[in-house]
Amino acid sequence: MTKQVQDAYIVAASRTPIGKSGRGYFKNTRSDDLLVRAVQAALAQVPSLDPKAIEDAIIGCAMPEGEQGANMARIAMLLAGLPNSVGGITVNRFCASGLSAVQMAADRIRVGEADVMIAGGAESMSMIPMTGVKPSFNPNVFLKDENVGIAYGMGLTAEKVAAQWKVSREDQDAFALASHQKALKAQAAGEFTDEICSVDVIDRFPNLETGEISLKTRTVNLDEGPRVDTSLEGLGKLKPVFAAKGSVTAGNSSQTSDGAGALILASEKAVKQFNLKPLARFVSFASKGVPPEIMGIGPIEAIPAALKTAGLSLADMGWIELNEAFAAQALAVIRTVGLNPDVVNPMGGAIALGHPLGATGAIRAATVVHALRRHKLKYGMVTMCVGTGQGAAGIFEAV
Repeated sequence: MTKQVQDAYIVAASRTPIGKSGRGYFKNTRSDDLLVRAVQAALAQVPSLDPKAIEDAIIGCAMPEGEQGANMARIAMLLAGLPNSVGGITVNRFCASGLSAVQMAADRIRVGEADVMIAGGAESMSMIPMTGVKPSFNPNVFLKDENVGIAYGMGLTAEKVAAQWKVSREDQDAFALASHQKALKAQAAGEFTDEICSVDVIDRFPNLETGEISLKTRTVNLDEGPRVDTSLEGLGKLKPVFAAKGSVTAGNSSQTSDGAGALILASEKAVKQFNLKPLARFVSFASKGVPPEIMGIGPIEAIPAALKTAGLSLADMGWIELNEAFAAQALAVIRTVGLNPDVVNPMGGAIALGHPLGATGAIRAATVVHALRRHKLKYGMVTMCVGTGQGAAGIFEAV
């Protein structure tokens, strides 16, 4: 028997600050611990919700191995103090893992299988490198020209997009500068306050005289990536890092990062039962495949599909979080789809804020649902390209 379709509402959304990988805030902090903090902060936004009502948790992670392996979702729910009855599954769609987790949780509610779900994402690029601990491509990837794009590094795919869509180095650097400027302005204005939860970081220092370990705790509550010293002159001096005569640099690419985000979704029945105040309604989602060697253009295909499912147009979108994997691909998407630059990443994007892979979709979903309410906008979108040639887009409605 077909079940009645019902709406899924986001009733809480929180995320950690984003730290620089390798040397930043969270270089020694596990991603499951970051996820625990995000989940606890989201739960604190809905004190009237009975945790026993939570059916399951779906968590995105792009490299689910090492410190973030062993089904991190289930482990984090237990560490967060949730009842044993709350399960957990870790899912992977690379850069869209967190957004796909939100979509899957929403779908469980929309088909009537659940009334309360947790969705999110977590990634430590400090502890797990971008290709994983032990990358091993299928040999068939290299045997045929039509498959070899699967193995391309994402930087090389950005160079191919820049060339094919004629995105100049100057435009990429200008876009990168704007990302930092918008992020810094938003930080100064407290625009991230609603979505960010503070995280206590414990640093350990050896005392060689006593042989003891000294502990020092510091609290972080801002994204680490935005730089006040970013300038066009400085960006222009950076050398290409993926192709000798290319235009993609470390300055106009997203930052590798550590972070986590968590959202709580509920049905209308649960909203009424626990006296919850929805932030937004989950409207639609789409994922589309594109040639792996130009993976950055994925949103060009996914955005129209998500809009069609929702019965909406670009003009309806008051806020768009377009993940800035690279300035080249972001500009190619903006120009080809016809996005209004004024509503794209109003508080900066991944070039300034960082891109903790599988966590980004959940983090940017938290950004959208809070921003829509804060600025009294109706519809918002989260969209990104995905490694190996995909695009994803999700649409949210403020309520």
